[in-house]
Amino acid sequence: MEFEENLSKEKQNSEQNISVTNSSSLKNTPKETLERQPKSQSVINPENNQKISNSQIKSFIDLALKDLHLSRDQLEKELEELSKKKAQIDTELKSSFTGQSDAIARKVKGFQEYLTGALQDLAQSAEQLELVVPPVIVKPSPLDENKKLEPSKEPEVIPAVSDTFKPDENLIRRCFSQFLEQPDFYAEPWKLRRSLESIDIEILEDWFFGMGGRGAQPSRGSRSKNALVAAGIIAILGELYGEQFQTLVLASQPERLGEWRRCLQDSLGLNREDFGPNSGIVLFERSDGLIERADRLEERGELPLIIIDAAEINVEIPILQFPIWLAFAGSPNEIYEEDGLI
Repeated sequence: MEFEENLSKEKQNSEQNISVTNSSSLKNTPKETLERQPKSQSVINPENNQKISNSQIKSFIDLALKDLHLSRDQLEKELEELSKKKAQIDTELKSSFTGQSDAIARKVKGFQEYLTGALQDLAQSAEQLELVVPPVIVKPSPLDENKKLEPSKEPEVIPAVSDTFKPDENLIRRCFSQFLEQPDFYAEPWKLRRSLESIDIEILEDWFFGMGGRGAQPSRGSRSKNALVAAGIIAILGELYGEQFQTLVLASQPERLGEWRRCLQDSLGLNREDFGPNSGIVLFERSDGLIERADRLEERGELPLIIIDAAEINVEIPILQFPIWLAFAGSPNEIYEEDGLI
């Protein structure tokens, strides 16, 4: 009996313990779950959201930086291309425009010098213009009518054209030898201050002794060289005739006359006053004025020296009647270059 009572007591105690444990477990579980749930929610939501937003912002920043780098590289390439184009345009401008402007400036300068000289010459000629004097009619005397001219028994000897300068051959050849020497930059005016080449001396020798001072000679290839040959002729004729001759230069454009003025001025040591209607050298654009001037010189007993530029294709027939003239015959290429056809 005691045994059974003990067993019943033990069962009761065990059931009480189980109930106590169950109740304690029931009491503890909801609190723990309630505490665990907000903790887990509070831990998961803000941190995950922050991580997601940071990654998205970082990706956006990377894309923006990549686009900026690409646009920067593209702009740098465009700047390099533009700088290359600018350098190319600058070189083209320097190579083309400068050459054209230089040529235009030289032409304008030559025309300016010629125009200045022409205006000065016109002013001087206007100041020295003589009024027309009525002709004086002189009646012959009766004594003069009784005189009869006896025909001369001696026939006239007409010298050959090539012998015009034969009496002065020694002086002329002495000048040739001086022209071949070193140039004398401090020589007197109207003396040749430059030296000539052997081919220039051959041209002068043929013109003086082969043609008698009348004829055409081949051009030396440029106007400056032709002017140098003409300066040698002017220096020799100055030794022979002194101030009794005048040089008349014919060129149909002001630029060409400007080159003749500069070359003769430099070769003979002249001034601007030496180029004018009453000076040693006169420049003409047209042959009519030159022929009229040469006729006046012959009427006054002076000798006209006519020089024709190589660019002049035709020579007027009245020019051929004068005793001394020189025409430079230009080659076809030289004439085409002067006219701008090449």
